[in-house]
Amino acid sequence: MGVLANGLGDRVREVKVSRVLVAAAGGYLLLMFIAPLAMPEGTVPELSGRANTFDYATASGWGNQDNGEGASVGHDQSAHGGTFAWTELNPVWGFVYAVGDLNCHQKYERSWKINGNQMPMCTRDVGIIFGFVVGAALFGWRGLNRWTVRDTFLSIFPNERLEPVYLSDRRMTAMLAIIGLGLLPMAVDGFTQMLTDYESTHLIRLVTGFAAGLVVGWWFSSSLSARTKYFGDDPRLVVLPADARLVTK
Repeated sequence: MGVLANGLGDRVREVKVSRVLVAAAGGYLLLMFIAPLAMPEGTVPELSGRANTFDYATASGWGNQDNGEGASVGHDQSAHGGTFAWTELNPVWGFVYAVGDLNCHQKYERSWKINGNQMPMCTRDVGIIFGFVVGAALFGWRGLNRWTVRDTFLSIFPNERLEPVYLSDRRMTAMLAIIGLGLLPMAVDGFTQMLTDYESTHLIRLVTGFAAGLVVGWWFSSSLSARTKYFGDDPRLVVLPADARLVTK
């Protein structure tokens, strides 16, 4: 945390942040597999909704209407196993599918089925959440509070590996490059699907989602861990690779 930010002995906040994020995201990830497995077979039919909105909250909701086969969004729900409403499930399973309904398009052709029930999120989102858990855990293993988000983000690398980056003062560039490399495969795969006749596979969606989730979980952990108060608001106490020093303007 504070003055000992160059070592691995005083990392209470960093580990706590990591554990909270891993527990929250990892718990939901497990529930995404447990819910369809625990419910009776055929409880969740083939879904096809919209992201960032509730489509399957009630039997009369948008997702349960006949939106037309072959439409860019949605389908004729009556022809794909009948209506579905997560408000009619028990509170735990309802919560799991509500989160999926709000955050994922839930297209059945891009989702796995377990026990004859479609999962709450598509395979891409499963990969994103899995990657987020790994990214947060990775930061919890090595990450250090180094005042700024960029320095905290890079702290999982050994100091000797970071010396060229600090000597050339390319810390922000390095962080943005790593994040970009994680997000780029998913962006390319997703936009290619959207703009052409190309259709990705479950494995590609899972892998590209994992890479994106990993850098997001890593960055999110860093942003929550980077705090100046643990140095008494004195940047001179922050120990950085290559004997670099923070300067406040």
